[in-house]
Amino acid sequence: MHLLHQRGPLHHLPDTPEAYDAVLAGVAEQALRRITPEGSLEHPDCQDDIGDTSLGMTSLLAFAWQRGKDPRLPEAVRRSLAFHLRERVYTEDNPGYPNLKVRNSGLPYARYVLAAGAHPIGDWPSTAWALLQSVNILDATDGLADDEQRTALVELAHGYWRWLTEATFFNPQEAGNQAIGCVVGGLMLARHLPSEEGELVRARALSVYADEIRAHRVSDRGALLPPEHGGAYDNNYGPISLSFLAKAHIESGEDVFAEDGEALARYIDARLTNGGFDNGGPRYSEQHSGFESVLGLRYFGSRIGSDIGRYRGDSRWGRHAVKPDGGVDGHFAWMLVWQIQDSTQWHRTPSTQAARHQLRAGTVSVAFDSRMTPSVIEADGTYYLPAAVNRQHGFGPVLDGFLLCRPMGEVRVRDVQVDGLTAKLVTKPVVGRDHVLRHIQSMYVTDGTRLWTTVAVERLDGAPYLLAGLPYAADDGERVRRTAEGDVTSAGALRLTHPTAEGAEHFDARSELTQEQAAFALAADPRGYGNPDEGWRHLVSSSALEAEPAPGAPEHLHVFAVRYGPGDAAFTPEFEVGEDGLTVRTEAFTAVIGDAAGDADAEPELSLRA
Repeated sequence: MHLLHQRGPLHHLPDTPEAYDAVLAGVAEQALRRITPEGSLEHPDCQDDIGDTSLGMTSLLAFAWQRGKDPRLPEAVRRSLAFHLRERVYTEDNPGYPNLKVRNSGLPYARYVLAAGAHPIGDWPSTAWALLQSVNILDATDGLADDEQRTALVELAHGYWRWLTEATFFNPQEAGNQAIGCVVGGLMLARHLPSEEGELVRARALSVYADEIRAHRVSDRGALLPPEHGGAYDNNYGPISLSFLAKAHIESGEDVFAEDGEALARYIDARLTNGGFDNGGPRYSEQHSGFESVLGLRYFGSRIGSDIGRYRGDSRWGRHAVKPDGGVDGHFAWMLVWQIQDSTQWHRTPSTQAARHQLRAGTVSVAFDSRMTPSVIEADGTYYLPAAVNRQHGFGPVLDGFLLCRPMGEVRVRDVQVDGLTAKLVTKPVVGRDHVLRHIQSMYVTDGTRLWTTVAVERLDGAPYLLAGLPYAADDGERVRRTAEGDVTSAGALRLTHPTAEGAEHFDARSELTQEQAAFALAADPRGYGNPDEGWRHLVSSSALEAEPAPGAPEHLHVFAVRYGPGDAAFTPEFEVGEDGLTVRTEAFTAVIGDAAGDADAEPELSLRA
């Protein structure tokens, strides 16, 4: 089976003017066939996320007319705009909406579900989206809408802005992408208002960003990020936030949006595998957006000089939102417009700078979490997640069911690049159940094709082993398929174990259950509202690669050595302790891992040669 949402890298999508004109032409043909006598452009099967969708289709038609002057489009734009102004503007409070600060304000808003009180919680983002659809139409309606319609649309957009920022609590779902999108709407709206009024809206948008979004950023892997549905980052909505930051910078020229976008882009680059696979987040654990992410990935990938367009998007949404039947939906339509308007070219080569939370070369990558434990290992097109033992998750030595990977003190990192090799040494102080402080040194070395990991720790009593990952997925052309195996070699005995217990809290990689499905099954709230990351933390056990200690290690150390990826040569590393530290010799390199005390600056040392 293939993972549903992780498909091809987004920078593989053609983005020439001719390609975009063909996309717009297809949208126009669908819209002209679909438009109802009343002027609705909503997809017939649309039930939720509906309040802005006809308006989104209208914006695409207006933009297509701007570029191609198809004579059939002006009438469709006027009719569909009239439909929204007449049928989809609500000024009476939606029964049950919980986030109002002012009752009976009379300000307009858009409904997530049209029926009164049916599902009002989504009205805030739907109104933010309706604001963005409105200002996009205002940018494109010269020669299309008459003065009366245009005036009504300006008033409506201003009303949407006031409802979002005055009548309700701002960003009630703690969703960074929605919040930044609202700010972008305010910045764009300001251009269409009288100068004094517009300046007030612009100033308010900037202050909202500073006080309601930027001041509440959360830390993950050394970066400050706009919170997404209560977490630091979501691999569906996080890149959408990046697109909104790009548009905010394009629209306003304010440095703060560039600075925050570059920080988020570097974070994405560090956590993203070479092949573009990613998982994790407080909303959708391994779902990916498509066209909604293109603007931000392309714009900020160019600014930071890295190929973050390798991000595997959902190509079914590669151009615009679609329903299961393939029909175009106007949801998020502004993102297609913005990415066409932006002339930034994809940056297609990796950054050459070392990143603390990433090791990457060739087709090998390791993404590290905030504790500097791998969150994903990629080698030979296979992706390994942290395995679980006794409710503990990660990569590291295990003794009597206790996983030694959680740091008790500062984690030291040393990066080295030499002779075609890229390496990272991570030194952690950890405490076991016996309360003894031990230093674990984990060395990761890659030649761009294979990954060698060597983990050294003071000799442990009993029979320790290295928890070396959960084989989870593998590249399969433009898709990613589930797997339960990988090409892995160990200096000591290696075994792949699977849970013997049954239940959602025991993840067997041989099953067809995805990580996301298992995570939601363990989450406290229903799918779509719960936090799958929190659910996944309840995992008790999983399939796991378990490596025995390597033979020939110095008497006072346990050393574990594992090679991921293809290797024709035998894997029989040799170890020796000298004045400089632990020397590790493999078929591909010789490395010296400095003493845990480090150099004069107390930093760990690593030397390497091919």
